[in-house]
Amino acid sequence: MINNTLSLHHIIRESSLTENAPLLIMMHGYGSDENDLFSFASELPEELFIISVKAPYPMQPYGNAWYAINFDADKGKWNDSEQAEESRDLIARFIDEVIETYPVNKEQVSLLGFSQGSILSYAVALTYPEKVKNIIALSGYVYKDIIPQDDTKDYSHLNFYCSHGSVDQVIPVDWARQTAPFLKSLNIKHQYSEFPVGHGVAPQNFYEFKNWLIANT
Repeated sequence: MINNTLSLHHIIRESSLTENAPLLIMMHGYGSDENDLFSFASELPEELFIISVKAPYPMQPYGNAWYAINFDADKGKWNDSEQAEESRDLIARFIDEVIETYPVNKEQVSLLGFSQGSILSYAVALTYPEKVKNIIALSGYVYKDIIPQDDTKDYSHLNFYCSHGSVDQVIPVDWARQTAPFLKSLNIKHQYSEFPVGHGVAPQNFYEFKNWLIANT
């Protein structure tokens, strides 16, 4: 089902539950769209209310981005942090809209992001921890420039599943390996796994995060 009445274009798979369904929001990577991660939906528990969203910035000739990645002769490769912050806040507002619109449980909100979507999942959870519970962060990293420094936030209920390909040619695995120490420094519950693949999700990676999500929903 497609719904475009909220602030982000999205597709949904309804839950087998008619109320208080656990919510899973999927966020794709740079240059992709809402159909990408939605292919996982049929393999995930039927009680989940699944929403896959499309990033707000269209690319040419196709695909979308959560923020621009620029390639400059002087700066090298750099991110548009202003756009990233706007997308972070847009996702936070979208979560509120979803809770008001669909029969979901606001205490059971999970985010699943791949690559740029994973980076935004970290940012939303660490900026608006009160809005989410579980985060599945695939092939991403913590982009600290878009996470406000605030010692008053309560992260005690958050739980992260983080994974990365050990031969990722897009986002270096060394970046991802900094995630677990960072989350540990904030006393945030987490699991970190690596798989012998590039910038993608191996079958064993899928089954591991699926089982993690079932255990924590």
